[in-house]
Amino acid sequence: MTARTATATRTTRRGARLLALVAAGTLTLGAAAEVGAQDAGSQDTGRAAAAPGDVSPFTGNAASPGQVLAVKFDNARGARPHHNLNKADIVYVEKVEGGMSRLMGVYASRKPDSVGPVRSARESDVELLRQFGRPALAYSGVRSSLTKYLNNSPIYVRPHGKVPGAYYRNENRQAPHNLFVKPGPLLKSAPKASLAADIGFRFGAAPQGGVKTSSRTVRYASASHTFRWSSSQQRWRVSFDGEAAMQTNGRQMAPRTVVIQHVAMPPSKYRDVNGAVTPYIKTVGQGKATVLRDGKAYATRWSRPNAQSGTTFTLANGQRMPFATGQVWVVYADK
Repeated sequence: MTARTATATRTTRRGARLLALVAAGTLTLGAAAEVGAQDAGSQDTGRAAAAPGDVSPFTGNAASPGQVLAVKFDNARGARPHHNLNKADIVYVEKVEGGMSRLMGVYASRKPDSVGPVRSARESDVELLRQFGRPALAYSGVRSSLTKYLNNSPIYVRPHGKVPGAYYRNENRQAPHNLFVKPGPLLKSAPKASLAADIGFRFGAAPQGGVKTSSRTVRYASASHTFRWSSSQQRWRVSFDGEAAMQTNGRQMAPRTVVIQHVAMPPSKYRDVNGAVTPYIKTVGQGKATVLRDGKAYATRWSRPNAQSGTTFTLANGQRMPFATGQVWVVYADK
């Protein structure tokens, strides 16, 4: 076989693999053209070169299969701006005690040198994370009554103080908003953490329909989360409590896809140090969800039969709702 023939053969195989992904509905031709594009304000730090045809099931972009690391982020005013949250594949917004909010960043495609600030985990995080298999979870600690529950879970729990060299304090911030974690050292302590796999997301061109939407806000008792469409950026600019959600790189968080998922959040059996009851976010079941993409809002239904299964989002016609490629935000709202 000549060098020219070998090159042509490899090119044909690569094209066939991409077309197979298109046919499977996991990647559209538009997404294929965008493979390798990065989120606004992000860098390539920690991203391994993807083999031709490797696509992240979390973002729809080119990415080698990576171990899944979930990090609990502080979202109090004193914790902002966040560091390297923009490099997460998925960002979850969760209600906690007192009507405040916390964030969870799920990393697989990229592993930045450090992320934070890090705060404590909650009981319902285990249910949420089971759809990722056995991921690693980084957090700052929990009440003693919850420690046994987390340690007995099928998650690789890696709290502050248990993984030497993984956590550090940023002297330029005030406690308790100054704890950061290094994904590399933390994942070395969990070498069997699951690789990224299908959790129900689908990516592709925007479907017909949808309602033109300029902004949408999800409110808890003591926190608000607003997503405003930017036609120039083709993204949803994020604000917390009426202020732009900034990163340490000086740029505002701005995903292409935001999912507002309505769930039941009854009181759990756990309380915080002040005695406030922690809500339990029930991510198994079914209900309504609104998907924001391309300046429109799409009414969908979400379904997750059990903790081990992924979460699907379906349009009224029964078809799966495709997301825009890139980072996905999932905001839990009251049912």
